[in-house]
Formats: sequence, structure tokens, C-alpha cells
Amino acid sequence: MTSDDDPDVNMDTIDGFAYCPGTINLKPFHGLKPKDFQEDFDVNVKGAVKTLQAVVKTMKKSEGSSIVFFSTVAVSQGMPFHASVAASKGALEGITRSLAAELSPKVRVNCIAPSVTDTPLASRILSSDEKKKNSGERHALNRVGTAKEVARMAKFLLSDESSWMTGQIIGLDGGMSAVRPI
Repeated sequence: MTSDDDPDVNMDTIDGFAYCPGTINLKPFHGLKPKDFQEDFDVNVKGAVKTLQAVVKTMKKSEGSSIVFFSTVAVSQGMPFHASVAASKGALEGITRSLAAELSPKVRVNCIAPSVTDTPLASRILSSDEKKKNSGERHALNRVGTAKEVARMAKFLLSDESSWMTGQIIGLDGGMSAVRPI
């Protein structure tokens, strides 16, 4: 879209930025190679940094712009076979908090930390109804999340409705980080 298409579009500012790429590299620690950690870090951290550095100056020109990153519940929960992805997403959570302090008050920075969500990225671990059911049972709400639920949270964080939130890691995880199902 250009400003010719919509006179209300200002091409000199960016109001929102969401970095959505991610990895699910689930292996036992002894099976992980340094290149596995590097690949996860390249996608989850360096990709976010490079992309954001290309737009952050323009974002500062906007009033109340917002950045949303995506982490994983595995950072706060210490889950087996998640060492590589949790390490890189943990770094992204650190960047979230650091940038929230550095870019305030012009730019808000928050991060969504979902549990397993039914998306193409998780298709290998949710490849059957039985796997979805078993995974869902690990959550207090007895199901896995949906892409639509995560998108709604991102939309909220990018909107003015969250104008008093910054530096937050939001666990959108069916209760996994806070409660245990009975």
C-alpha cells in the first residue's frame, strides 16, 4: 500500500512490528550440536535484531508504536528437550525487557510466550488427534492453543488498548506456566 492508495497512510512512520519466525528444535541435550544452538539463535534472536534495527528509527517517529516478539513457555518452565530453543527464546525475552526500557516512552515492547499452538511449525509434534489430545492434557485448559488466539493477543499488544504495557512476557499457554491440572 502507498500513501496514494490511502491518504491516511503515513509512510514515514511505522506503528507496529511483530517478529513471528520461530523454531522447534526438540532434541535431548546430548544430541544437540553447537550448530543447532546457532541455527535457533540465528532465527529467533539475530533475525529479530536485524529486522528491528532496519525499522526502529522509523518506529520512534510514531506516537505509541509497539513491538511484539514471540517466545515460548519452555523458557519459564524448564522443559526437557528444549535447551536450544529455550536458550534463544530466553535471549529474546531479555531483549524485550531491555528494549522496553531503552525505547520508552515512544515505543512499547512486549513478548508473547505461548505453549504448543496448532500451527504448521508444530505440525510434527501435533501430527495426529492422539498427539493433540496428549499435548492438550498437559494444560489446565485441556487443549493446545490456536493460531487465532495468539493472533488476537498480538493484535491487542499492537493496538492502543495496551498503551500502558511494556516490558511484559505474556504467558499465553493454557495455564501451563501458572497452574497444574488435576
